[in-house]
Amino acid sequence: MNRGSTSSGPAADTVADGRPRRASPIDRSDASPRRFTGEPVSVLCVDDHSMVIDGLGACFASDGRLRLVGGLSSAERLPAAVAALKPDIVLLDVELPGIDSFEAADRLRHADPGRRFAFLSGHLRSGCVDAASRSGAWGYFAKVDPPSSLVAGLLEIARGRPGTFVAGPSVQGLFTHASNGCPADDPSERMQTRLGQLTVRELEVLRLIGKGRSRCEIASELARSPKTVDGHQERMMKKLGIATRNELMRFSIREGLAEA
Repeated sequence: MNRGSTSSGPAADTVADGRPRRASPIDRSDASPRRFTGEPVSVLCVDDHSMVIDGLGACFASDGRLRLVGGLSSAERLPAAVAALKPDIVLLDVELPGIDSFEAADRLRHADPGRRFAFLSGHLRSGCVDAASRSGAWGYFAKVDPPSSLVAGLLEIARGRPGTFVAGPSVQGLFTHASNGCPADDPSERMQTRLGQLTVRELEVLRLIGKGRSRCEIASELARSPKTVDGHQERMMKKLGIATRNELMRFSIREGLAEA
Protein backbone atom coordinates (compact mmCIF):
# COMPACT_ATOMS: atom_id res chain seq x y z
CA MET A 1 0.00 0.00 0.00
CA ASN A 2 1.31 3.44 -0.87
CA ARG A 3 1.61 5.96 1.91
CA GLY A 4 -1.83 7.36 2.68
CA SER A 5 -3.84 4.62 0.97
CA THR A 6 -5.12 1.12 1.52
CA SER A 7 -6.15 -1.78 -0.67
CA SER A 8 -9.68 -1.48 -1.98
CA GLY A 9 -12.57 -3.40 -0.51
CA PRO A 10 -14.20 -3.35 2.93
CA ALA A 11 -12.38 -6.44 4.18
CA ALA A 12 -8.84 -5.42 3.22
CA ASP A 13 -6.27 -5.71 6.03
CA THR A 14 -3.18 -3.81 4.98
CA VAL A 15 0.21 -2.58 6.10
CA ALA A 16 2.27 0.19 4.57
CA ASP A 17 4.03 -0.72 1.31
CA GLY A 18 2.50 -4.21 1.54
CA ARG A 19 4.79 -5.35 4.36
CA PRO A 20 5.17 -4.65 8.09
CA ARG A 21 6.98 -1.43 8.85
CA ARG A 22 8.24 -0.60 12.31
CA ALA A 23 7.94 2.98 13.46
CA SER A 24 9.73 4.52 16.43
CA PRO A 25 7.48 3.43 19.31
CA ILE A 26 6.67 5.16 22.56
CA ASP A 27 8.79 4.09 25.53
CA ARG A 28 6.44 1.44 26.94
CA SER A 29 8.37 0.80 30.15
CA ASP A 30 6.53 3.64 31.88
CA ALA A 31 4.18 4.86 29.12
CA SER A 32 6.19 8.08 29.06
CA PRO A 33 5.48 10.76 26.42
CA ARG A 34 6.80 10.01 22.96
CA ARG A 35 10.22 11.49 22.25
CA PHE A 36 9.91 13.16 18.86
CA THR A 37 12.80 12.49 16.53
CA GLY A 38 11.34 14.07 13.42
CA GLU A 39 9.71 10.78 12.43
CA PRO A 40 5.89 10.87 12.02
CA VAL A 41 3.69 9.36 14.73
CA SER A 42 2.60 5.92 13.48
CA VAL A 43 -1.08 5.00 13.56
CA LEU A 44 -2.82 1.65 13.03
CA CYS A 45 -6.49 2.13 12.09
CA VAL A 46 -9.21 -0.46 12.68
CA ASP A 47 -12.39 0.31 10.73
CA ASP A 48 -14.60 -1.88 8.55
CA HIS A 49 -15.04 0.90 5.99
CA SER A 50 -12.06 1.06 3.65
CA MET A 51 -12.98 4.61 2.61
CA VAL A 52 -12.39 5.78 6.19
CA ILE A 53 -8.94 4.17 6.26
CA ASP A 54 -8.13 5.60 2.82
CA GLY A 55 -9.23 9.06 3.94
CA LEU A 56 -7.18 8.94 7.11
CA GLY A 57 -4.12 7.78 5.20
CA ALA A 58 -4.44 10.68 2.77
CA CYS A 59 -5.05 13.14 5.61
CA PHE A 60 -2.00 11.96 7.56
CA ALA A 61 0.21 11.98 4.47
CA SER A 62 -0.85 15.53 3.64
CA ASP A 63 -0.12 16.74 7.18
CA GLY A 64 3.19 14.90 7.46
CA ARG A 65 3.24 14.54 11.26
CA LEU A 66 1.29 11.27 11.29
CA ARG A 67 1.75 8.10 9.26
CA LEU A 68 -0.79 5.33 8.65
CA VAL A 69 1.13 2.07 8.99
CA GLY A 70 -1.81 -0.30 8.60
CA GLY A 71 -5.55 -0.79 8.29
CA LEU A 72 -7.70 -3.62 9.65
CA SER A 73 -11.36 -4.28 8.87
CA SER A 74 -11.95 -5.95 12.26
CA ALA A 75 -10.17 -6.44 15.57
CA GLU A 76 -9.64 -10.17 15.04
CA ARG A 77 -6.03 -9.70 13.90
CA LEU A 78 -5.30 -6.67 16.06
CA PRO A 79 -2.84 -8.34 18.51
CA ALA A 80 -0.74 -9.73 15.64
CA ALA A 81 -0.78 -6.41 13.78
CA VAL A 82 0.25 -4.48 16.87
CA ALA A 83 3.07 -6.92 17.56
CA ALA A 84 4.34 -6.65 13.97
CA LEU A 85 3.91 -2.92 13.38
CA LYS A 86 4.33 -1.49 16.90
CA PRO A 87 2.22 1.59 16.16
CA ASP A 88 2.44 4.60 18.43
CA ILE A 89 -1.37 4.80 18.47
CA VAL A 90 -4.17 2.35 17.64
CA LEU A 91 -7.32 4.08 16.38
CA LEU A 92 -10.47 1.94 16.69
CA ASP A 93 -13.93 2.41 15.24
CA VAL A 94 -16.59 1.93 17.94
CA GLU A 95 -18.72 -0.44 15.85
CA LEU A 96 -16.79 -3.34 14.36
CA PRO A 97 -17.81 -6.78 13.08
CA GLY A 98 -16.82 -9.70 15.29
CA ILE A 99 -15.10 -8.79 18.54
CA ASP A 100 -16.63 -5.80 20.33
CA SER A 101 -14.41 -2.70 20.08
CA PHE A 102 -14.29 -2.13 23.83
CA GLU A 103 -13.52 -5.80 24.46
CA ALA A 104 -10.71 -5.59 21.90
CA ALA A 105 -9.38 -2.48 23.62
CA ASP A 106 -9.52 -4.18 27.01
CA ARG A 107 -7.57 -7.16 25.66
CA LEU A 108 -5.01 -4.83 24.11
CA ARG A 109 -4.61 -2.90 27.38
CA HIS A 110 -4.00 -6.08 29.38
CA ALA A 111 -1.62 -7.53 26.81
CA ASP A 112 0.32 -4.28 26.41
CA PRO A 113 -0.47 -1.80 29.23
CA GLY A 114 1.61 0.96 27.68
CA ARG A 115 -0.07 0.88 24.28
CA ARG A 116 -1.93 4.08 23.45
CA PHE A 117 -5.30 3.71 21.77
CA ALA A 118 -8.27 5.92 20.98
CA PHE A 119 -11.73 5.58 19.47
CA LEU A 120 -13.19 7.12 16.33
CA SER A 121 -16.96 6.93 15.97
CA GLY A 122 -19.93 8.09 13.98
CA HIS A 123 -22.01 8.02 17.18
CA LEU A 124 -22.05 10.82 19.73
CA ARG A 125 -23.29 8.82 22.69
CA SER A 126 -22.25 9.51 26.26
CA GLY A 127 -22.42 5.81 27.08
CA CYS A 128 -19.83 4.99 24.42
CA VAL A 129 -17.51 7.75 25.62
CA ASP A 130 -17.84 6.55 29.22
CA ALA A 131 -17.05 3.00 28.09
CA ALA A 132 -14.01 4.28 26.21
CA SER A 133 -12.71 6.10 29.27
CA ARG A 134 -13.23 3.04 31.47
CA SER A 135 -11.36 0.89 28.96
CA GLY A 136 -8.26 3.02 29.44
CA ALA A 137 -8.51 4.82 26.11
CA TRP A 138 -6.47 7.95 25.55
CA GLY A 139 -9.15 9.72 23.52
CA TYR A 140 -12.44 9.70 21.64
CA PHE A 141 -13.15 11.46 18.34
CA ALA A 142 -16.21 11.83 16.14
CA LYS A 143 -16.07 11.17 12.41
CA VAL A 144 -17.85 14.48 11.84
CA ASP A 145 -14.97 16.40 13.44
CA PRO A 146 -12.64 18.28 11.06
CA PRO A 147 -9.62 16.17 10.03
CA SER A 148 -7.33 18.84 11.48
CA SER A 149 -8.90 18.29 14.90
CA LEU A 150 -8.27 14.55 14.71
CA VAL A 151 -4.64 15.14 13.72
CA ALA A 152 -4.17 17.58 16.60
CA GLY A 153 -5.82 15.17 19.02
CA LEU A 154 -3.68 12.21 18.01
CA LEU A 155 -0.54 14.31 18.35
CA GLU A 156 -1.68 15.33 21.82
CA ILE A 157 -2.13 11.66 22.71
CA ALA A 158 1.35 10.85 21.43
CA ARG A 159 2.85 13.63 23.56
CA GLY A 160 0.62 13.16 26.58
CA ARG A 161 1.37 11.75 29.99
CA PRO A 162 -0.50 8.68 31.35
CA GLY A 163 -4.03 9.59 32.33
CA THR A 164 -4.51 11.96 29.40
CA PHE A 165 -7.90 11.75 27.69
CA VAL A 166 -8.35 13.84 24.55
CA ALA A 167 -11.84 14.49 23.18
CA GLY A 168 -12.64 15.82 19.74
CA PRO A 169 -14.63 19.08 19.38
CA SER A 170 -18.00 17.35 18.94
CA VAL A 171 -17.34 15.00 21.86
CA GLN A 172 -16.40 17.75 24.31
CA GLY A 173 -20.03 18.87 24.49
CA LEU A 174 -20.97 15.59 26.16
CA PHE A 175 -18.91 16.34 29.26
CA THR A 176 -19.91 18.18 32.39
CA HIS A 177 -16.65 20.09 32.62
CA ALA A 178 -13.74 20.86 30.34
CA SER A 179 -10.74 18.76 31.31
CA ASN A 180 -9.64 17.81 27.83
CA GLY A 181 -6.03 16.65 27.74
CA CYS A 182 -5.56 16.95 31.51
CA PRO A 183 -3.92 13.87 33.04
CA ALA A 184 -5.40 12.21 36.13
CA ASP A 185 -4.50 9.05 37.99
CA ASP A 186 -8.14 7.97 38.26
CA PRO A 187 -9.89 7.74 34.85
CA SER A 188 -13.20 8.71 36.51
CA GLU A 189 -11.63 12.06 37.44
CA ARG A 190 -10.38 12.86 33.96
CA MET A 191 -13.64 13.36 32.12
CA GLN A 192 -17.24 12.80 33.12
CA THR A 193 -20.17 12.85 30.71
CA ARG A 194 -23.55 14.07 31.76
CA LEU A 195 -24.89 10.54 31.49
CA GLY A 196 -22.07 9.32 33.72
CA GLN A 197 -23.45 11.40 36.59
CA LEU A 198 -26.62 9.35 36.84
CA THR A 199 -27.14 6.59 39.38
CA VAL A 200 -28.11 3.06 38.37
CA ARG A 201 -31.72 3.71 39.39
CA GLU A 202 -31.85 7.00 37.50
CA LEU A 203 -30.53 5.25 34.39
CA GLU A 204 -33.27 2.64 34.72
CA VAL A 205 -35.94 5.33 35.00
CA LEU A 206 -34.42 7.16 32.01
CA ARG A 207 -34.45 3.95 29.98
CA LEU A 208 -38.17 3.45 30.69
CA ILE A 209 -38.94 7.08 29.90
CA GLY A 210 -37.25 6.52 26.54
CA LYS A 211 -39.56 3.56 25.96
CA GLY A 212 -42.54 5.86 26.43
CA ARG A 213 -43.65 4.56 29.83
CA SER A 214 -45.77 6.83 32.01
CA ARG A 215 -44.74 7.71 35.57
CA CYS A 216 -47.29 5.26 36.96
CA GLU A 217 -46.12 2.48 34.63
CA ILE A 218 -42.50 3.10 35.64
CA ALA A 219 -43.46 3.08 39.31
CA SER A 220 -45.26 -0.25 38.89
CA GLU A 221 -42.40 -1.84 36.92
CA LEU A 222 -39.77 -0.75 39.46
CA ALA A 223 -41.97 -1.38 42.51
CA ARG A 224 -41.66 2.25 43.58
CA SER A 225 -44.19 5.01 44.18
CA PRO A 226 -44.97 7.57 41.48
CA LYS A 227 -43.61 10.23 43.85
CA THR A 228 -40.26 8.41 43.98
CA VAL A 229 -40.18 8.25 40.18
CA ASP A 230 -40.88 11.99 40.06
CA GLY A 231 -37.93 12.56 42.37
CA HIS A 232 -35.63 10.56 40.10
CA GLN A 233 -36.89 12.50 37.10
CA GLU A 234 -36.31 15.88 38.73
CA ARG A 235 -32.76 14.98 39.75
CA MET A 236 -31.99 13.68 36.24
CA MET A 237 -33.28 16.85 34.63
CA LYS A 238 -31.07 18.92 36.92
CA LYS A 239 -27.96 16.81 36.26
CA LEU A 240 -28.52 16.67 32.51
CA GLY A 241 -29.56 20.29 32.08
CA ILE A 242 -32.88 19.19 30.58
CA ALA A 243 -36.10 21.14 31.15
CA THR A 244 -38.94 18.79 30.15
CA ARG A 245 -39.90 15.13 30.22
CA ASN A 246 -40.13 15.09 26.42
CA GLU A 247 -36.50 16.22 26.24
CA LEU A 248 -35.59 13.41 28.64
CA MET A 249 -37.29 10.95 26.31
CA ARG A 250 -35.40 12.26 23.28
CA PHE A 251 -32.12 12.14 25.21
CA SER A 252 -32.76 8.53 26.22
CA ILE A 253 -33.50 7.54 22.63
CA ARG A 254 -30.45 9.38 21.30
CA GLU A 255 -28.22 7.60 23.82
CA GLY A 256 -29.62 4.22 22.78
CA LEU A 257 -31.03 3.49 26.26
CA ALA A 258 -34.50 2.84 24.91
CA GLU A 259 -33.11 -0.01 22.79
CA ALA A 260 -31.93 -1.94 25.85
